[in-house]
Amino acid sequence: MAGKSRSPQRIEPSFSSGKERSDDGFSASERIAGGGRSSGRGGEDPQQDRPRRSKSRRKQPRRARGGGFFGFVRSVIYWSIVLCIWAGIGAAGLVVYYGSRMPNASTWAIPARPPNVKIADLDGSVIANRGATGGEALTLNDMSPYIPEAIIAIEDRRFYSHFGFDPIGLGRAVVTNVLTGHAVQGGSTLTQQLAKNLFLSPERTLERKVQEVLLAIWLEHKYTKDQILAMYLNRVYFGANAYGVEAAAQRYFNKSARDVNLGEAAMLAGLVKAPSKLSPARDPAAAEARAQLVLQAMRDQGFISEADIKTAMSQPPTRSKSYWSGAQNYVADMVMDQLPGLIGGDVKEDLTVDTTIDMPLEQKAEQALNDVLAKDGKKLNASQASLVSVDATGAIRALVGGRDYAQSQFNRAVTAKRQPGSAFKPFVYTAALETGLTPNSIRNDAPVKIGNWAPENYEQKYSGPVTLATALAHSLNTIAAQLAAEVGPEQVVKVAHRLGIESDLQANASIALGTSEVSLLELTSAYASFMNGGYKATPHVITKVTTASGKVLYQANFDNPPRVLNPDVVTNMNAMMTGTLNFGTGKAARIPGWQAAGKTGTTQSFRDALFVGFTSHLTTGVWFGNDDGKSMKKVTGGGLPAKAWKEFMVAAHKGLTPTPIFGGGQIIDNGVPVAASAPNAEQPTTIGAIISGAIGGGNNGQAVQQQGQPIIQQRPAQQPIQQQQPVNQAAANDDPEDLPPAGLADNSNPYSANSYDTGDIPPADIGDPGPTTATVRRHRSSLLDVILGQ
Repeated sequence: MAGKSRSPQRIEPSFSSGKERSDDGFSASERIAGGGRSSGRGGEDPQQDRPRRSKSRRKQPRRARGGGFFGFVRSVIYWSIVLCIWAGIGAAGLVVYYGSRMPNASTWAIPARPPNVKIADLDGSVIANRGATGGEALTLNDMSPYIPEAIIAIEDRRFYSHFGFDPIGLGRAVVTNVLTGHAVQGGSTLTQQLAKNLFLSPERTLERKVQEVLLAIWLEHKYTKDQILAMYLNRVYFGANAYGVEAAAQRYFNKSARDVNLGEAAMLAGLVKAPSKLSPARDPAAAEARAQLVLQAMRDQGFISEADIKTAMSQPPTRSKSYWSGAQNYVADMVMDQLPGLIGGDVKEDLTVDTTIDMPLEQKAEQALNDVLAKDGKKLNASQASLVSVDATGAIRALVGGRDYAQSQFNRAVTAKRQPGSAFKPFVYTAALETGLTPNSIRNDAPVKIGNWAPENYEQKYSGPVTLATALAHSLNTIAAQLAAEVGPEQVVKVAHRLGIESDLQANASIALGTSEVSLLELTSAYASFMNGGYKATPHVITKVTTASGKVLYQANFDNPPRVLNPDVVTNMNAMMTGTLNFGTGKAARIPGWQAAGKTGTTQSFRDALFVGFTSHLTTGVWFGNDDGKSMKKVTGGGLPAKAWKEFMVAAHKGLTPTPIFGGGQIIDNGVPVAASAPNAEQPTTIGAIISGAIGGGNNGQAVQQQGQPIIQQRPAQQPIQQQQPVNQAAANDDPEDLPPAGLADNSNPYSANSYDTGDIPPADIGDPGPTTATVRRHRSSLLDVILGQ
């Protein structure tokens, strides 16, 4: 019976031991095969037949805590961290990718800075800089200490603490720009800016920015902070084609970066942000406002005090010309033209070129031309002028190639070739003296005919028999033409070339009146042979060329020039040319207290007017005219050029003791032809003796005989050259005796090398007119002469 009482249902085995548990969520009773219900027998509680749930199952999982605002904040932080991690991974990937596109770091090198040529005057002061950068490179110790301080304060205040890339500075710039709504600050460090300038293009791309950071880190690893800052300051662009602080200081302040003051340094630092927009040459007010911001930044960084700011702001605002200006730039251009030939090729490194230029004289020369042009240029239709001044060796002490370099860079003193007119006549007279004539030789000033050419004086007036000295002083065309015919045009050309004229000269009859074109530089240098006693004066402006390391690439040597004229010929020519200033066509050029000699020149239709003259100190030539060859209003060599010559020479001789010219202005004539007399044995044999004062000296204007000066031989019966009586004056000029001819057609090309064909002979009235009255007549013996034995 007992068996009937059991349930026919079979119980599956359980793997529970001791305690009942169910990890899958089902109870033991639910595992009964064929059902799972209780039999309900004996009124037993069904719950008693069920195994108890495991303790772990009875405990339900707790609900997530921390909901609401704090949960949101934690979520934001969590996902931000996740996002940053992924962003970092992505950034690292970009860095690796863009870095792989760059050359191997072992091949990285600082590119060479474009070479600069510093051109200096006699005292070593900078005349100009030439090259792509516009200025030489300076070390931090060489430049004004205000410059690096100003740059750091406004561009990268954490320069000495970051590693090339400044995350703090970048973050600050981003926040500032977001708050202001526009770009106020930049995130690039000075090292990054240098990397960009050295290696990268200016385009704004992610790749370029990544490469910029990598290169900045490399720079910081390879160079010191001071080296990086020096490289930056010597290469950064400051506007107006000025790269580097030296170029900028010269450009805007006309001084070296060594001498820049606090206010100027602040202005330079302010330019870096927007060089063109903030340039003091373009917008002085904007440049000044930016400089004040830089000063405030310097104060905030502790570089300067409030008192320093007040001092800087009290200085007058900077005013810069819009373009490079100053006559010295004509010299700089001339130097750059000659430099490759002297050093044997192109400029490949920084060079210093020492020149013969005397900057105070250069400034006086420019001022003299501008003074005369400003006063009379417009009313006399003279728009341009040029000037050259050389010493006894041909060293150029001052050169002005035009009225304003900023307006025109064409060098009228060197490149332009014009007819010299009567300023060429001293070569004709020199050739005549070398054949045996003397200043007292007589020639007849009358209408003459040479072949098919009949040269005439101005207004067709003649003086009859005159001495050569008188003829040269009054620039008589007929006498010059006769002398050229006597000695031969070829001989005149030889003399001119021997003295330094290098241009092609046409050996025709009209050479006597200066119809072949020459430059003002070569004409003036040729006159210097009269000044120095007969030595060739080769014009030169460069004395030495050295590299930055001190290696000498070129050294000039003009100490022993050849003798090109007999000293006695020089003495007589100088005496004759003093007459031009004393009573001839160049009276407007006389210098109080100084003996001077020279010659005027005026070309056809008043197109060109020249005066070339010298003292014992300098030889100077001046030209006035127009670039288009238009005629001036009766401007002659004795007018505007003589006035400008005098103004410059008076300024140049201020403070010097007057000394006579070579020969003392006296004539050598004892009846023996000058060309047949032997040169004085006591003449100096070197140009150094001439320059050192051997050509004569004196105090208070009194001549003193010295070693090397020709012995002055006085002709017993020598009559002084008589002064001319005044003649009619032209309204626009002081000296009408230098008036050129009229009625000739203007040449369409004023700088043409051949205004006349080789076979053409210009009209007779080319050149300077002669006096209207006779000055020296043939002496007729009278009864009184017989009584007195004369």
